[in-house]
Amino acid sequence: MKILIVADHKDPLVYSPNIKKRFGEVEIVLGAGDLPLEYYGFIVSSLNRPLFFVFGNHNLKRYNTFKKGEKSSPFNSEGPDPSAVKNIYNDSFGATYIGDRVLRLKSKNLLIAGLGGSLRYNKGVNQYSEFQMRIKMLKMAPRLIWNKWRHGRYLDILLTHASPRGIHDKEDPCHLGFKSFLWFMDKYKPRYLLHGHIHLYSLNDKRVTLYNETTVINTYDHYLLDYEENDG
Repeated sequence: MKILIVADHKDPLVYSPNIKKRFGEVEIVLGAGDLPLEYYGFIVSSLNRPLFFVFGNHNLKRYNTFKKGEKSSPFNSEGPDPSAVKNIYNDSFGATYIGDRVLRLKSKNLLIAGLGGSLRYNKGVNQYSEFQMRIKMLKMAPRLIWNKWRHGRYLDILLTHASPRGIHDKEDPCHLGFKSFLWFMDKYKPRYLLHGHIHLYSLNDKRVTLYNETTVINTYDHYLLDYEENDG
């Protein structure tokens, strides 16, 4: 299964009349933040594929709309079926917000969770301390434990905006990664952690790192993941 992940920058290879020609085999699209929802809408309408996303620390025009709508989220215990995903919020342009959520994509047997935002560096929106991010993770724990009991694993993909501390991050306060992501990977062992936030300016910049049992990928611009589907 091919998964297209986009983050941080409207990539001309994606934002193109040739998108379907280039990415027609893609079955799922993920957005790792700092992109306008209109861009997600272009991808959804062009590829006719479900798109799941988290917010970053920029392009937050509609962020509060989504946060206010969390309590009326239509997700059930099994998560939405990609074949039935619709425009859950009026402003979503056909994409599905999964910040602070764990869900199962039934038709692909894919367990996915989303944690948006960045490490706090000023008083901006969608920025969190390590403690606040750890609380978000602890709230996910019951569903992750259910996944382990029901499906034999906690999680397949953790979609984030920020990177883990010491993996792909930078030393400036804005681009430091979360130490709590390291704890999450140690405990819940997702197959992938897919993040954005760290811009890549050189072909020599590292994009993929293996951390214990988790492959961490910087999806800046776009990244095409060839995902081996689970049998169980």
